[in-house]
Amino acid sequence: MPYPRLARFVAPARAGSDWLRSLIGLILIAAFYWGAVMGALAAVHALAGPMVFGAVVMAMERGGTATGLMLVLLSFAPLALGVALVTRFLHRRPVASLFGPGTLTDFLRVFPMLMALVVLVAATSAFDPNLGQSTPLAVLLRWLPIALPLVFVQIAAEELLFRGYLLQQIAARWAHPLWWMVLPAALFGALHYAPGQNGATAIFFALWATLFGCLAADLTARAGNLGPALAFHFANNISAMFLVGLYGQLDGLSLYTLVVNSRDPGAMAPYLALDVLALVVFWLAIRLRLRR
Repeated sequence: MPYPRLARFVAPARAGSDWLRSLIGLILIAAFYWGAVMGALAAVHALAGPMVFGAVVMAMERGGTATGLMLVLLSFAPLALGVALVTRFLHRRPVASLFGPGTLTDFLRVFPMLMALVVLVAATSAFDPNLGQSTPLAVLLRWLPIALPLVFVQIAAEELLFRGYLLQQIAARWAHPLWWMVLPAALFGALHYAPGQNGATAIFFALWATLFGCLAADLTARAGNLGPALAFHFANNISAMFLVGLYGQLDGLSLYTLVVNSRDPGAMAPYLALDVLALVVFWLAIRLRLRR
């Protein structure tokens, strides 16, 4: 069996894994998240006025400033809370069951190695003519005590939903990876589809995110916990947000920014291909580390 730890990971979800309850849970999570974000924005509008409201919305649109990036990351906190509330009160199981046993141990086993690989990959980009220096190192270091925890909130919220809640609920009913691996990953990819921002290249960003979701699900099933997927996601987002960012897309604290037309498939193709290669290398490295 390729995933001997999967049964243990999904066992807490079996009692409440009927498809209707899972669908209701997903709808409640989405409604809670949307309501919390919209409610917070409405409160800003009511308390601070339309000018401040407009500034906040503009800052959050692309995360092109440090403050805008922090607000975008903070907006994921209600998603994590929504997943936790639905798990506890609709499915009547502990929130900790979403993580699986040994999460912290496996996270610490793979994260330092991933960060070493991230720095190595970033260093190979140093001579790219499309790469420009962006945020001064001193500025980034001042923001990191706030930014790193908020990045972890963001990636933890997504992992709790896609590789925790959805994977467990689906795998508790259908054992084939086509269901519990591909379906959540496809939804994850669809939510990264942004044609208004990326034009004809948007589908490739979505496919990249779908591949990421499949690889993260594989790591979760192999480990029997969210530890490796959390480390995988955390290292990836640290790289994309703080080391080498894409211009206009959550690059408010990037040390270096890739200045290229993200709407041009031809211009983006080599970078997306390198991103896919790096993603697969990181995934293989984690799998090798977990075998020890």
